[in-house]
Amino acid sequence: MSKFRNRALVPVAAAASLSLLLSACSGSDDGDAAPGTKGNVTLEFWSWTDGIEAQTEVWNKEHPETQVKFVNAAGETVYQKLRAAVNAGTAPCLSKMDGANLANFAADGLLTDITKVSAPYKAKYTTAAWNAVSPGGTTFGIPMGSSPLFTAYRADLFQKYGIEAPKTWEDLIAAGKKVQRKDKNVKIYNIAGEDPSTLVDLSWESGAQWYKAAGDHWEIGFTTPEALEAGDIIQQFVDNDLTSSASYADPGVFKTWDRGKTIAMTTSTWQLPIYNTNFPKSKGNWQLADSPVFDTAKPRTSSNFDTTAVLKGCKYPDRAAQFAAWMSSSKESLTTLTDPASKSGLFPAVKDVSPYVDKIIPTEMFNGKSDSAQVITTAAARVGEQWQYGPNYAAMYSEMQKQWGRVIKKELRVKDMLTSLQKWTLDDLNHKGIKAVAAG
Repeated sequence: MSKFRNRALVPVAAAASLSLLLSACSGSDDGDAAPGTKGNVTLEFWSWTDGIEAQTEVWNKEHPETQVKFVNAAGETVYQKLRAAVNAGTAPCLSKMDGANLANFAADGLLTDITKVSAPYKAKYTTAAWNAVSPGGTTFGIPMGSSPLFTAYRADLFQKYGIEAPKTWEDLIAAGKKVQRKDKNVKIYNIAGEDPSTLVDLSWESGAQWYKAAGDHWEIGFTTPEALEAGDIIQQFVDNDLTSSASYADPGVFKTWDRGKTIAMTTSTWQLPIYNTNFPKSKGNWQLADSPVFDTAKPRTSSNFDTTAVLKGCKYPDRAAQFAAWMSSSKESLTTLTDPASKSGLFPAVKDVSPYVDKIIPTEMFNGKSDSAQVITTAAARVGEQWQYGPNYAAMYSEMQKQWGRVIKKELRVKDMLTSLQKWTLDDLNHKGIKAVAAG
């Protein structure tokens, strides 16, 4: 159910090519130039996550030499405001940012290279999380939170229809067909017509790489065997009418699951408290299981990542990295932010998530017959490390959304959409002076 904000693309005037380290786009404010700031400083930090402001206050009490000014930047236009602020020279030093937008901001020269000053913190985070702040190999921020994918399913209705929690995507399709033979009104899964995030998740899990940094260019892979394998699963769902199509923008979306009209979903940690309050009829009938995979010998899942990006113009990138790493990796901060009482919805991107799992599981929601904590811990460890966000990912996603509804309506084949996205992405990158070729 991931969402990506649309954004207006800004041409990159001087980006003749995008090297592995994004050196053409990293801006003139090289974070490596000031590895040891002296004296007292103040950093401005934009975020819109509940609980973060209180943690900033804790930091300020304990670190008088580095004071952080928190700005609640909630709103649909926050990324446009950040771009305008960078161009005007009034940008904050730090801002919350999803992985896709971090890659776009980096490619447009709006972030600061903090590769060297962030190096001491890299070992705290998973490889997949660090990839999210290091598009092309250059680091522009610190991981904040992750959303590893796993499955939630109606255990009572799975038993009724004689099916089990699926181990693979083919298992889920087979289960969906079996349910359809017994009740045409019940669907195994939901795919919203406005939200292609299911294809993103499947592609990540299949081992596909839509974007891959390779030397002085990007390789674009929407039509590789792995990418087409993921697309084929979507096509089977559509061709066999196995899914509901409830819109995630509809306030009543939860009813399809709560009333047993859709009986399984892939989900993540931040959504669990939401289900606990929106599934009054089915509370206690749900269980968690590992996300379906393509290869049980090499299981992968996917995850969205939140990051704390360091904006172009930040005068104290070493202090910025220090604060961001404390916020997202220290036991003191994470113990608070992962508590549902903080309302942050944060799940950490650190390597060891075990101290933070139990308290995020709503016990009334799940019937306790499966080890929910183990499912979540396993999902966090299985996030595919091959996935990268490319320099025009957010714009590509907007283009994919335009075509996605036609796929769900059976007006466009998934393979044809992927072929179209392959061409669109290559044309868009090369038009911007960013060297890109089709993956072999």
